[in-house]
Amino acid sequence: MRSPSISPGRTGVRVVAVVALLLILSGCENKKNDEKPTGNDAIPVEAVKAERRPMTANYRGTATLEPEAEADVVAKTSGVLLKLFVEEGDKVKAGQSLARLDSENARLNLAKSAATLGKLESDYRRSSEMFSRKLLSVEQNDKIRFDLETQRAVNDLAKLELSYSTVVAPISGVISRRMIKEGNFVQLNEILFRIDNFDPLLAVLNVPERELHTLSAEQPVTLQVDALPGAAFKGVIQRISPVVEAGTGTFRVTCEFRDDSNRLKSGMFARLEITYGERADALTVPQPALIEEDGEAAVFVVVPGSSVAPPLAEIDAGGTIKTPKADEETKGESDEKPIKKIPEWVAQRRSVKVGFRNGDYVEIIDGLNEGDRVVTVGRSAVRDGTAIHVLEGVQ
Repeated sequence: MRSPSISPGRTGVRVVAVVALLLILSGCENKKNDEKPTGNDAIPVEAVKAERRPMTANYRGTATLEPEAEADVVAKTSGVLLKLFVEEGDKVKAGQSLARLDSENARLNLAKSAATLGKLESDYRRSSEMFSRKLLSVEQNDKIRFDLETQRAVNDLAKLELSYSTVVAPISGVISRRMIKEGNFVQLNEILFRIDNFDPLLAVLNVPERELHTLSAEQPVTLQVDALPGAAFKGVIQRISPVVEAGTGTFRVTCEFRDDSNRLKSGMFARLEITYGERADALTVPQPALIEEDGEAAVFVVVPGSSVAPPLAEIDAGGTIKTPKADEETKGESDEKPIKKIPEWVAQRRSVKVGFRNGDYVEIIDGLNEGDRVVTVGRSAVRDGTAIHVLEGVQ
């Protein structure tokens, strides 16, 4: 008996149909699997508790130390430098002699001027006597008097020129630089010395305008320099500029420091801290927890996910939200349908009012309670209502 033959064409069609059916069933299964919550979408963050602590409000900045007064000592006459009386590092007082120039030419000019002045004084005495006897006209007497007054001015200039041969300090301070050597020919207006007055030293800060109402003259300032590790120097705010620069949005704060040990030097790079307020028991959070946008401050507070679950929802022991079915066609099926998994923790954005700042911590005046946990690390990836995972060991 012959076996029934199977057409190759029909066999191919059946194979294609079976494969298509398997693909459809596989797709439905994958779709069901995709709808299942993974529970792995929580963002890892670090959080700390808002705590009370003594709070000091500080402003911190950097500046370069500069002298209160400084001056370039220039030659007021020309001549050979004969003698130096000071060296770099020497302390000097205003009016003290620093160097002496060759003064022979100035001395001769003064002698010549003095001789001419003596002759004119004798002439004027005789002229005055003759004028009193009416033996000399008014015009002749006045001319001799005018010549005498002119020569007196010339003589005074000769004396002044001679005095310029001795170079003196215009201000008190320290010789920070000497630019001339003995035997050199000095030109008029040539710079010979540099004098800096280190008592006091100044540090000028460019402070943001938001601090304008917090700083005032005589507030204490602490200074530290890299060249003297561990050493702190006390000073005060000397003056505050009343003008805010439009280009930078800052104002100038000048601080002064008096160092009896003479360890501070002009040009040193300094770190300054200005203390402008204190709180004995302030509620604080770390500075990285604070969000400042459009003039408003906020933080992300860690709250249980159940506290922000949808209303009228039921939650099973596994933390799954369930809602009742109302469709009649579902009678006989389960009365409840799983929707999604409730996260353990959620980030909740909360507006706060900020008080003192000290660089590390920020005082929270309103918007938080003691013990509230705020996100400090990872907040850039967090939004209001984002599911988060608080890393273990972070309080």
